[in-house]
Amino acid sequence: MSEAARETARFAALAEQSNVGPHTLDQLQADIRRVVTTYPSRPIEPLFHEVRELRDRAFNLLEGRQAPHHTRDLYLAAGLLCGVLANASFDLNRYHEAETQARAAFLCGELAGHNGLRAWLRGLQSLIAYWDGRPRDAVQLAHAGMEFVPENGTAHIRLASISARAWGQLGHRTEALAALRQADEHRERLTPDIEHDDPGGMMSFPLAKQHLYAGTTHLWLRDPTSLTHAKEAANQAIQLYQADPPERRRLGELALARVDLAQVHLATGDLDAAADQGHTVLGLAATRRTESIDKGLDRLARHLNEGPAATSPTAIGLREAITHHRARALPPGETT
Repeated sequence: MSEAARETARFAALAEQSNVGPHTLDQLQADIRRVVTTYPSRPIEPLFHEVRELRDRAFNLLEGRQAPHHTRDLYLAAGLLCGVLANASFDLNRYHEAETQARAAFLCGELAGHNGLRAWLRGLQSLIAYWDGRPRDAVQLAHAGMEFVPENGTAHIRLASISARAWGQLGHRTEALAALRQADEHRERLTPDIEHDDPGGMMSFPLAKQHLYAGTTHLWLRDPTSLTHAKEAANQAIQLYQADPPERRRLGELALARVDLAQVHLATGDLDAAADQGHTVLGLAATRRTESIDKGLDRLARHLNEGPAATSPTAIGLREAITHHRARALPPGETT
């Protein structure tokens, strides 16, 4: 019996050992909050390498021994960081790598048992499908994300808004408008105790972004009433984004709202206003360039080429500026 007691004591001593203390987790969580807060306004390539180092730190800690509740916290941290890498990979036009990172992030969310992260990641996977020209997959992934009720925050508003854009891309007016109403209903149900996303930043879905997605949805539908709604929503998004302090302004999303506004102006015959918005977007893209901005500019260039003013100096000048912008490759992020 004495030997059995000594064996139990050795096990207890081993179980008590941990490579994670309160300071380690606090520092990792603080680094994650800083990254997700600054992501929407920073150049992506240098941030990618910083996040990769943080992910490796989380992975290394998970290979050690810690208490089960610390293991869950580390899986959540690893999932968030893989999610940021997935988003960055997509922004750098690396769809395959983005999907790989997103799948690993979702696995971490499963192991952490965190619905908010799982819902956010299904939304990211849906966005990747949307921009990859797979709107039906985008709808299915957004609906799959709705299965996870987040602990708090705006994940379901985001999923409904993503679904609306995908339905709009498919030309399904009824479903698109229903998804926009669903997003509004989720927004109305937010209360002060659950409205904040954790860790916030790029993981949150502010009202400006909801207006942006609504505007894009109406733009896909393209009838006169929808174009009026698209213009209103894009202007609302721009006003809200510009109201943010410069250091927190979401430059990529602001650029996308301006791309949509340019498309509305072009569709309604105001070429000069479309060109003003297009050149403003090119200025923003010089600071923070992403794959979605480039694709938005590509659509604008195609519509410039198809319209009655295609041979006007204004249209030619904007098309040439977009072509010059596209000739400069996206930063070659190493997306592993």
